[in-house]
Amino acid sequence: VSQKDTKPKLVGFLANDDIYAEKYAQSSSKHLAEAGLAFELRQVPRESLEDEIRQANTDDNVSGILVYYPVYGDDRDQKLQDLVDPTKDVEGLNVVYNGKLYNNDRFLDGEKTRKAILPCTPLAVVKVLDHIGVYNHTLPYGDHLRGKTIAVVNRSEVVGRPLAALLANDGAKVYSIDINDIQIYERDQKASINSHTATKTDFKPEDVIPLCDVVITGVPTAAYKMPTRLLKPGVVAVNFASVRNFEPEVKDVASIYVPSVGKVTVSMLQRNLLRLFNYQH
Repeated sequence: VSQKDTKPKLVGFLANDDIYAEKYAQSSSKHLAEAGLAFELRQVPRESLEDEIRQANTDDNVSGILVYYPVYGDDRDQKLQDLVDPTKDVEGLNVVYNGKLYNNDRFLDGEKTRKAILPCTPLAVVKVLDHIGVYNHTLPYGDHLRGKTIAVVNRSEVVGRPLAALLANDGAKVYSIDINDIQIYERDQKASINSHTATKTDFKPEDVIPLCDVVITGVPTAAYKMPTRLLKPGVVAVNFASVRNFEPEVKDVASIYVPSVGKVTVSMLQRNLLRLFNYQH
């Protein structure tokens, strides 16, 4: 960054009254400043958000755009995600990056010189799992989670679903658990692009949680708790929600318990911003 004539600038749009989104914005500002990166938080009415995004898309002084979701909590949020210019989408939620992620295509160009942008929180969870040794680097690249069974509790389009896809694309068998059903995400070895498939099941959490080597939770309500009695002894437990989804007793069962990935998420935000900035320059 110090060698560039201009500095990367991230603009964050806050169009909701979510206190956790505001805390994330404050944390983003602090850590970006420490890294020499500019951050501007713009609090706008959600009815004006589309116009604000369009203006930021065409502003040469803006290197990256971040929208704090949920805004509407329905399909309109997907429209907002696709409205962000892919060249400035630090969260990697645009349809271009979504297509790359779900098809297990990790590059933007045929020469494989520019990597696609991955969503910050799912990427943070992957980095945490890698750091604590869940990924097996003695296996071939792209297969580092072979033999692992993982549960992801939450299937939001912003975090839970892309996280399950990333883990499946790395070779894991993933139980994607949501309020309506449980789906199995597994890589399709017969597919030409070797991406994952999603299969609906009639399983209940008590059927699958005891089978899992890793349990990852991201339910945004304090009322939800993962029952410790369901956890396999020695499980790796990771929480990415803004509230604690595991019971205090999880520490008696888990080999490793990660209560939050917030700081790593901000680091991935910085990484994505710098990557986009370098692509732009």
